Amino acid sequence: MSSQYPAPINPTRTRIGWIGIGVMGGAMASRLISAGYSVTIYARTPSKAASLLSLGAKLADSPIDLAAASDVIFTMIGHPSDVKSLVLDTLLPSLPPGAVLVDHTSSDPALARQIHDSALQNRCHSVDAPVSGGDLGAALGKLAIFAAGDREIVDWLRPLFDLMGKVNYMGEAGKGQSCKIANQIVVGGNLIGLSEGLVFAERAGLDKEAFVEAVRGGAAGSMAMELFGKRMIERDFRAGGFAEYMVKDLGMGVEGEGAVVVPGAALAKQLFSGMVANGDGKMGTQGVVTVIERINGIGG
Repeated sequence: MSSQYPAPINPTRTRIGWIGIGVMGGAMASRLISAGYSVTIYARTPSKAASLLSLGAKLADSPIDLAAASDVIFTMIGHPSDVKSLVLDTLLPSLPPGAVLVDHTSSDPALARQIHDSALQNRCHSVDAPVSGGDLGAALGKLAIFAAGDREIVDWLRPLFDLMGKVNYMGEAGKGQSCKIANQIVVGGNLIGLSEGLVFAERAGLDKEAFVEAVRGGAAGSMAMELFGKRMIERDFRAGGFAEYMVKDLGMGVEGEGAVVVPGAALAKQLFSGMVANGDGKMGTQGVVTVIERINGIGG
């Protein structure tokens, strides 16, 4: 790490920048503000930053202005193309020497490695650190964080990561993104299984809440069931993670650099793509139950 930052991270001196204040990013940034950190945010639509500004965040006029005023910048945006444009082409050339960029976006492992190398060339550092745990995990500071890059940089960042959840060091640059893709393969399969179980239970005449309560303590129980079972039953499809992003993540698993045959993930990608085709791409991933219902002639 650059000698510019020999001191531990501290709310009184470490300047935080944040770009990406959606459901997840906004909740994560608010935890840093609540812990006393000076956080500057950039939002293409400033009105969406109102809640964070009310907590004490500052608003930058541009990503370049934000970069110049930050020691650590967090990004949590949409697609790898967004990451390339914002992080690789805009932020990195503008960062002061020794600054650290943390990308929480679920993105491409090869792009994460490219960003890491480019950051070093600019005398900066980068960490790819996608997360899992949904909107509830973000709000409660209970996310699983898959961090990769230089180990000493990840260790230096721990005071910030600890406010968001549990950080897991995955290895060299890009490994955090690979871990997130594997995570999404598991999550996607769990959500499909949960959806099919609920639809089957309903058709069998079972009370769906009683069904979930009965099986949650057995082998069918999962974090997906804890986070999304009640939401599926109550038709609460508000997004923690968009269905269209699940399609993106599963696509990287099915078609990306891993070269592993994953037939279950390929099927899950088709079903989540069905949500997008139905106009539900901005719905939460738990909304995949609607695809299973439609296949069975339930609902519209």
